Amino acid sequence: MLQIIKEKFGISDKALYISIDHPYFEVNPLYEFAEYFSKYGGELLCIDEVHKYPDWSSHIKAIYDDIPNLKIIFSGSLILQMSKQKGDLSRRAIIYQLGGLSFREYLNIAHGFSFNAYGLEEILKDHISIASKIIVNIKDIKILPLFKEYLDIGYYPFVLEGKEFYRQKLTEILNHTLETDLPFTAAIAIRQISKLKKLLYLLAKSVPFIPDITELARSTDISRPTIYDYLEKLKDARVLLLLQKVGRGYENLSKPDKLYLENTNLMGALSLTPDKGTMRETFFANQIINAYADNRFSANELIAIPKNGDFLIKGRWTFEVGGKNKKEKQISGIPDSYILADEITIGSDKRIPLWLMGFLY
Repeated sequence: MLQIIKEKFGISDKALYISIDHPYFEVNPLYEFAEYFSKYGGELLCIDEVHKYPDWSSHIKAIYDDIPNLKIIFSGSLILQMSKQKGDLSRRAIIYQLGGLSFREYLNIAHGFSFNAYGLEEILKDHISIASKIIVNIKDIKILPLFKEYLDIGYYPFVLEGKEFYRQKLTEILNHTLETDLPFTAAIAIRQISKLKKLLYLLAKSVPFIPDITELARSTDISRPTIYDYLEKLKDARVLLLLQKVGRGYENLSKPDKLYLENTNLMGALSLTPDKGTMRETFFANQIINAYADNRFSANELIAIPKNGDFLIKGRWTFEVGGKNKKEKQISGIPDSYILADEITIGSDKRIPLWLMGFLY
Protein backbone atom coordinates (compact mmCIF):
# COMPACT_ATOMS: atom_id res chain seq x y z
CA MET A 1 0.00 0.00 0.00
CA LEU A 2 2.86 2.37 0.76
CA GLN A 3 4.29 1.51 -2.65
CA ILE A 4 1.00 2.43 -4.35
CA ILE A 5 0.90 5.75 -2.50
CA LYS A 6 4.49 6.52 -3.46
CA GLU A 7 3.96 5.63 -7.14
CA LYS A 8 0.57 7.35 -7.60
CA PHE A 9 0.73 10.31 -5.22
CA GLY A 10 4.39 10.94 -4.38
CA ILE A 11 4.59 13.26 -1.37
CA SER A 12 1.04 14.57 -1.81
CA ASP A 13 -1.19 14.59 1.28
CA LYS A 14 -4.15 13.36 -0.78
CA ALA A 15 -3.26 9.75 0.05
CA LEU A 16 -2.82 8.31 3.52
CA TYR A 17 -1.79 4.99 5.07
CA ILE A 18 -3.10 4.05 8.51
CA SER A 19 -2.80 0.94 10.67
CA ILE A 20 -6.11 0.38 12.39
CA ASP A 21 -4.50 -1.19 15.47
CA HIS A 22 -3.08 2.23 16.44
CA PRO A 23 -4.34 3.36 19.88
CA TYR A 24 -5.92 6.41 18.20
CA PHE A 25 -8.68 4.20 16.84
CA GLU A 26 -9.55 2.85 20.26
CA VAL A 27 -11.51 6.07 20.87
CA ASN A 28 -11.95 7.57 17.38
CA PRO A 29 -14.36 5.87 14.93
CA LEU A 30 -12.91 4.87 11.58
CA TYR A 31 -15.88 6.35 9.71
CA GLU A 32 -15.43 9.79 11.29
CA PHE A 33 -11.70 9.71 10.55
CA ALA A 34 -12.36 8.91 6.88
CA GLU A 35 -15.00 11.64 6.66
CA TYR A 36 -12.58 14.20 8.13
CA PHE A 37 -9.78 13.11 5.79
CA SER A 38 -12.05 13.44 2.75
CA LYS A 39 -13.21 16.94 3.75
CA TYR A 40 -9.60 18.09 3.71
CA GLY A 41 -8.92 16.79 0.21
CA GLY A 42 -8.16 13.12 0.83
CA GLU A 43 -8.61 10.89 -2.20
CA LEU A 44 -7.14 7.51 -1.15
CA LEU A 45 -7.21 5.93 2.30
CA CYS A 46 -5.18 2.73 2.81
CA ILE A 47 -6.22 0.81 5.92
CA ASP A 48 -4.01 -1.97 7.28
CA GLU A 49 -4.78 -4.61 9.95
CA VAL A 50 -8.49 -4.04 9.36
CA HIS A 51 -9.40 -7.38 10.95
CA LYS A 52 -8.43 -5.95 14.36
CA TYR A 53 -11.17 -3.31 14.24
CA PRO A 54 -14.57 -4.34 15.65
CA ASP A 55 -17.30 -4.43 13.02
CA TRP A 56 -14.85 -3.16 10.41
CA SER A 57 -16.98 -4.10 7.41
CA SER A 58 -19.89 -1.85 8.44
CA HIS A 59 -17.50 1.10 8.64
CA ILE A 60 -16.03 0.33 5.21
CA LYS A 61 -19.54 -0.07 3.80
CA ALA A 62 -20.66 3.29 5.25
CA ILE A 63 -17.54 5.06 3.93
CA TYR A 64 -18.15 3.60 0.47
CA ASP A 65 -21.82 4.60 0.46
CA ASP A 66 -21.53 8.05 2.08
CA ILE A 67 -18.15 9.34 0.90
CA PRO A 68 -18.07 8.42 -2.81
CA ASN A 69 -15.04 10.58 -3.64
CA LEU A 70 -12.79 8.63 -1.26
CA LYS A 71 -11.17 5.43 -2.56
CA ILE A 72 -10.29 2.75 -0.03
CA ILE A 73 -7.77 -0.08 -0.01
CA PHE A 74 -7.90 -2.30 3.07
CA SER A 75 -5.99 -5.39 4.16
CA GLY A 76 -6.02 -7.91 6.97
CA SER A 77 -4.04 -11.01 7.82
CA LEU A 78 -6.49 -13.21 9.74
CA ILE A 79 -8.46 -14.77 6.94
CA LEU A 80 -11.22 -16.33 9.05
CA GLN A 81 -12.11 -13.03 10.64
CA MET A 82 -11.94 -11.29 7.26
CA SER A 83 -14.20 -13.89 5.66
CA LYS A 84 -16.75 -13.63 8.45
CA GLN A 85 -17.57 -10.00 7.60
CA LYS A 86 -16.72 -9.63 3.91
CA GLY A 87 -20.29 -10.55 2.92
CA ASP A 88 -21.35 -7.10 4.10
CA LEU A 89 -19.28 -5.64 1.27
CA SER A 90 -20.83 -7.54 -1.62
CA ARG A 91 -21.02 -5.34 -4.75
CA ARG A 92 -18.83 -2.77 -3.03
CA ALA A 93 -15.42 -4.35 -2.62
CA ILE A 94 -13.21 -6.60 -4.71
CA ILE A 95 -11.58 -9.05 -2.32
CA TYR A 96 -8.23 -10.64 -3.18
CA GLN A 97 -6.71 -13.49 -1.23
CA LEU A 98 -2.94 -13.22 -1.26
CA GLY A 99 -1.16 -16.57 -1.13
CA GLY A 100 2.27 -17.11 0.34
CA LEU A 101 5.43 -16.54 -1.65
CA SER A 102 6.01 -18.72 -4.67
CA PHE A 103 9.48 -20.16 -5.12
CA ARG A 104 10.08 -17.47 -7.75
CA GLU A 105 9.00 -14.68 -5.41
CA TYR A 106 11.17 -16.10 -2.65
CA LEU A 107 14.22 -16.07 -4.93
CA ASN A 108 13.49 -12.49 -5.98
CA ILE A 109 12.79 -11.11 -2.52
CA ALA A 110 15.20 -13.08 -0.35
CA HIS A 111 18.08 -13.51 -2.80
CA GLY A 112 17.86 -10.44 -5.02
CA PHE A 113 16.92 -12.02 -8.35
CA SER A 114 14.36 -10.66 -10.82
CA PHE A 115 12.78 -13.72 -12.42
CA ASN A 116 9.48 -13.51 -14.32
CA ALA A 117 6.54 -15.86 -13.85
CA TYR A 118 5.48 -18.39 -16.51
CA GLY A 119 2.07 -19.85 -17.29
CA LEU A 120 1.53 -23.57 -16.85
CA GLU A 121 1.11 -24.21 -20.58
CA GLU A 122 4.28 -22.23 -21.28
CA ILE A 123 6.25 -24.35 -18.83
CA LEU A 124 4.87 -27.61 -20.23
CA LYS A 125 5.82 -26.63 -23.78
CA ASP A 126 9.23 -25.09 -23.11
CA HIS A 127 10.42 -26.25 -19.69
CA ILE A 128 13.92 -27.21 -20.81
CA SER A 129 14.65 -23.73 -22.18
CA ILE A 130 13.03 -21.95 -19.22
CA ALA A 131 14.89 -24.02 -16.62
CA SER A 132 18.18 -23.52 -18.48
CA LYS A 133 17.75 -19.72 -18.49
CA ILE A 134 16.98 -19.66 -14.77
CA ILE A 135 19.98 -21.80 -13.90
CA VAL A 136 22.28 -19.62 -16.02
CA ASN A 137 21.03 -16.48 -14.24
CA ILE A 138 21.55 -18.03 -10.81
CA LYS A 139 25.20 -18.62 -11.79
CA ASP A 140 27.25 -19.96 -8.89
CA ILE A 141 24.26 -20.65 -6.60
CA LYS A 142 22.68 -24.08 -6.97
CA ILE A 143 18.94 -24.23 -7.60
CA LEU A 144 18.26 -27.42 -5.63
CA PRO A 145 19.62 -26.16 -2.28
CA LEU A 146 17.61 -22.95 -2.79
CA PHE A 147 14.50 -25.03 -3.46
CA LYS A 148 15.06 -27.09 -0.31
CA GLU A 149 15.47 -23.86 1.64
CA TYR A 150 12.19 -22.55 0.23
CA LEU A 151 10.32 -25.73 1.15
CA ASP A 152 11.56 -25.32 4.73
CA ILE A 153 11.34 -21.57 5.39
CA GLY A 154 10.43 -19.66 2.23
CA TYR A 155 6.65 -19.39 2.04
CA TYR A 156 5.96 -16.49 4.41
CA PRO A 157 7.51 -13.03 3.90
CA PHE A 158 8.63 -12.73 7.53
CA VAL A 159 11.58 -14.94 6.56
CA LEU A 160 13.17 -11.58 5.67
CA GLU A 161 13.18 -10.75 9.39
CA GLY A 162 15.62 -13.62 9.93
CA LYS A 163 15.75 -17.36 9.42
CA GLU A 164 16.78 -18.26 12.96
CA PHE A 165 13.35 -17.85 14.55
CA TYR A 166 11.24 -18.46 11.44
CA ARG A 167 9.75 -21.77 12.55
CA GLN A 168 9.07 -20.44 16.03
CA LYS A 169 7.14 -17.50 14.57
CA LEU A 170 5.24 -19.80 12.22
CA THR A 171 4.30 -22.09 15.11
CA GLU A 172 3.02 -19.09 17.06
CA ILE A 173 0.87 -18.02 14.09
CA LEU A 174 -0.52 -21.55 13.73
CA ASN A 175 -1.30 -21.72 17.44
CA HIS A 176 -3.06 -18.35 17.25
CA THR A 177 -5.18 -19.60 14.36
CA LEU A 178 -6.13 -22.77 16.23
CA GLU A 179 -6.49 -21.37 19.75
CA THR A 180 -7.99 -17.93 19.01
CA ASP A 181 -9.33 -17.56 15.47
CA LEU A 182 -11.14 -20.90 15.21
CA PRO A 183 -12.92 -20.69 18.59
CA PHE A 184 -13.88 -17.06 17.90
CA THR A 185 -15.07 -17.33 14.30
CA ALA A 186 -16.13 -20.97 13.98
CA ALA A 187 -17.39 -21.71 17.49
CA ILE A 188 -14.95 -24.59 17.89
CA ALA A 189 -14.73 -25.66 21.52
CA ILE A 190 -11.37 -25.08 23.19
CA ARG A 191 -11.25 -28.73 24.29
CA GLN A 192 -11.18 -29.80 20.63
CA ILE A 193 -8.10 -27.76 19.74
CA SER A 194 -5.60 -30.31 21.06
CA LYS A 195 -7.28 -32.95 18.87
CA LEU A 196 -6.96 -30.74 15.81
CA LYS A 197 -3.28 -30.21 16.60
CA LYS A 198 -2.82 -33.97 16.74
CA LEU A 199 -4.49 -34.28 13.34
CA LEU A 200 -2.18 -31.66 11.83
CA TYR A 201 0.89 -33.40 13.27
CA LEU A 202 -0.23 -36.69 11.71
CA LEU A 203 -0.65 -34.97 8.34
CA ALA A 204 2.90 -33.63 8.49
CA LYS A 205 4.32 -37.07 9.25
CA SER A 206 2.19 -39.23 6.97
CA VAL A 207 2.13 -40.08 3.31
CA PRO A 208 -0.63 -38.15 1.45
CA PHE A 209 -3.46 -38.52 3.92
CA ILE A 210 -6.60 -40.33 2.77
CA PRO A 211 -9.12 -39.55 5.51
CA ASP A 212 -11.29 -42.17 7.11
CA ILE A 213 -13.91 -39.85 8.58
CA THR A 214 -15.44 -42.59 10.73
CA GLU A 215 -12.04 -43.38 12.26
CA LEU A 216 -11.24 -39.69 12.75
CA ALA A 217 -14.58 -39.20 14.49
CA ARG A 218 -13.96 -42.21 16.72
CA SER A 219 -10.40 -41.29 17.69
CA THR A 220 -11.19 -37.62 18.38
CA ASP A 221 -14.64 -38.13 19.89
CA ILE A 222 -16.05 -35.62 17.39
CA SER A 223 -19.16 -36.37 15.35
CA ARG A 224 -18.84 -36.97 11.61
CA PRO A 225 -20.72 -33.78 10.58
CA THR A 226 -18.57 -31.76 12.97
CA ILE A 227 -15.39 -33.32 11.55
CA TYR A 228 -16.43 -32.19 8.07
CA ASP A 229 -17.12 -28.69 9.39
CA TYR A 230 -13.75 -28.49 11.16
CA LEU A 231 -11.89 -29.60 8.04
CA GLU A 232 -13.65 -26.89 6.00
CA LYS A 233 -12.77 -24.27 8.63
CA LEU A 234 -9.13 -25.37 8.60
CA LYS A 235 -9.17 -25.05 4.81
CA ASP A 236 -10.67 -21.56 5.05
CA ALA A 237 -7.96 -20.63 7.55
CA ARG A 238 -5.29 -21.68 5.04
CA VAL A 239 -4.12 -24.53 7.24
CA LEU A 240 -5.33 -27.44 5.07
CA LEU A 241 -5.81 -28.30 1.42
CA LEU A 242 -8.79 -30.59 0.75
CA LEU A 243 -8.81 -32.43 -2.58
CA GLN A 244 -11.38 -34.73 -4.15
CA LYS A 245 -11.37 -37.45 -6.78
CA VAL A 246 -12.39 -36.76 -10.34
CA GLY A 247 -16.10 -37.19 -11.05
CA ARG A 248 -17.39 -36.94 -7.50
CA GLY A 249 -21.15 -36.44 -7.31
CA TYR A 250 -22.65 -33.36 -5.72
CA GLU A 251 -23.85 -35.37 -2.73
CA ASN A 252 -20.27 -36.10 -1.73
CA LEU A 253 -18.73 -32.66 -2.22
CA SER A 254 -18.17 -32.22 1.51
CA LYS A 255 -16.00 -35.35 1.82
CA PRO A 256 -12.33 -34.84 0.91
CA ASP A 257 -10.41 -37.74 -0.61
CA LYS A 258 -6.97 -36.40 0.31
CA LEU A 259 -5.77 -33.99 2.98
CA TYR A 260 -2.61 -31.92 2.84
CA LEU A 261 -1.28 -29.13 4.98
CA GLU A 262 -1.64 -25.84 3.09
CA ASN A 263 2.09 -25.44 2.47
CA THR A 264 5.39 -27.21 3.06
CA ASN A 265 6.60 -24.74 5.71
CA LEU A 266 3.76 -25.84 7.98
CA MET A 267 4.97 -29.42 7.60
CA GLY A 268 8.43 -28.42 8.80
CA ALA A 269 7.00 -26.42 11.70
CA LEU A 270 4.91 -29.36 12.90
CA SER A 271 7.42 -32.17 12.43
CA LEU A 272 11.19 -32.48 12.38
CA THR A 273 10.89 -35.33 9.87
CA PRO A 274 8.03 -34.56 7.44
CA ASP A 275 7.37 -37.14 4.77
CA LYS A 276 9.34 -36.19 1.65
CA GLY A 277 6.78 -37.50 -0.83
CA THR A 278 3.97 -35.62 0.89
CA MET A 279 6.07 -32.47 0.89
CA ARG A 280 6.55 -32.70 -2.88
CA GLU A 281 2.84 -33.16 -3.52
CA THR A 282 1.95 -30.39 -1.06
CA PHE A 283 4.27 -27.98 -2.87
CA PHE A 284 2.74 -28.65 -6.26
CA ALA A 285 -0.89 -28.51 -5.08
CA ASN A 286 -0.20 -25.29 -3.17
CA GLN A 287 1.49 -23.53 -6.09
CA ILE A 288 -1.27 -24.50 -8.53
CA ILE A 289 -4.04 -23.31 -6.20
CA ASN A 290 -2.28 -20.00 -5.55
CA ALA A 291 -1.47 -19.46 -9.23
CA TYR A 292 -5.13 -19.79 -10.20
CA ALA A 293 -6.60 -18.12 -7.10
CA ASP A 294 -8.31 -15.34 -9.08
CA ASN A 295 -9.51 -17.41 -12.03
CA ARG A 296 -12.74 -18.51 -10.33
CA PHE A 297 -12.37 -22.22 -10.96
CA SER A 298 -14.25 -24.42 -8.56
CA ALA A 299 -11.81 -26.44 -6.49
CA ASN A 300 -12.55 -29.71 -8.27
CA GLU A 301 -12.31 -28.09 -11.73
CA LEU A 302 -8.85 -26.75 -10.97
CA ILE A 303 -7.20 -29.65 -9.19
CA ALA A 304 -8.51 -33.16 -8.52
CA ILE A 305 -7.27 -36.68 -7.79
CA PRO A 306 -7.37 -38.82 -10.98
CA LYS A 307 -7.66 -42.59 -11.22
CA ASN A 308 -4.06 -42.76 -12.45
CA GLY A 309 -1.43 -40.25 -11.41
CA ASP A 310 -1.34 -37.82 -8.50
CA PHE A 311 -3.15 -34.74 -9.84
CA LEU A 312 -5.43 -33.73 -12.70
CA ILE A 313 -5.25 -29.99 -13.46
CA LYS A 314 -8.17 -28.17 -15.14
CA GLY A 315 -9.52 -31.52 -16.32
CA ARG A 316 -6.69 -31.81 -18.86
CA TRP A 317 -3.16 -32.31 -17.55
CA THR A 318 -2.19 -35.31 -15.43
CA PHE A 319 0.86 -35.11 -13.17
CA GLU A 320 2.78 -37.73 -11.28
CA VAL A 321 5.04 -36.26 -8.58
CA GLY A 322 8.13 -38.01 -7.26
CA GLY A 323 11.89 -38.16 -6.86
CA LYS A 324 14.56 -38.03 -9.53
CA ASN A 325 14.08 -41.69 -10.43
CA LYS A 326 10.28 -41.57 -10.72
CA LYS A 327 9.03 -43.82 -13.53
CA GLU A 328 6.16 -43.15 -15.94
CA LYS A 329 4.43 -46.48 -15.27
CA GLN A 330 1.41 -44.97 -13.46
CA ILE A 331 0.64 -42.47 -16.23
CA SER A 332 1.76 -44.49 -19.25
CA GLY A 333 -0.54 -43.95 -22.21
CA ILE A 334 -2.42 -41.03 -20.63
CA PRO A 335 -2.56 -37.97 -22.95
CA ASP A 336 -1.11 -34.72 -21.61
CA SER A 337 0.62 -36.48 -18.73
CA TYR A 338 3.90 -35.41 -17.10
CA ILE A 339 6.38 -36.43 -14.45
CA LEU A 340 7.34 -33.74 -11.93
CA ALA A 341 10.69 -34.96 -10.64
CA ASP A 342 12.38 -33.60 -7.56
CA GLU A 343 16.18 -33.38 -7.27
CA ILE A 344 16.80 -32.68 -10.97
CA THR A 345 17.84 -29.30 -12.36
CA ILE A 346 16.72 -29.65 -16.00
CA GLY A 347 14.18 -32.07 -17.41
CA SER A 348 13.64 -33.83 -20.71
CA ASP A 349 10.54 -34.32 -22.86
CA LYS A 350 7.65 -34.86 -20.41
CA ARG A 351 9.90 -35.04 -17.37
CA ILE A 352 9.90 -31.63 -15.67
CA PRO A 353 11.87 -30.46 -12.62
CA LEU A 354 9.49 -30.04 -9.70
CA TRP A 355 11.06 -26.74 -8.61
CA LEU A 356 9.97 -25.11 -11.89
CA MET A 357 6.35 -25.29 -10.71
CA GLY A 358 7.37 -22.59 -8.27
CA PHE A 359 7.49 -20.09 -11.15
CA LEU A 360 3.74 -20.14 -11.89
CA TYR A 361 3.10 -16.85 -10.07
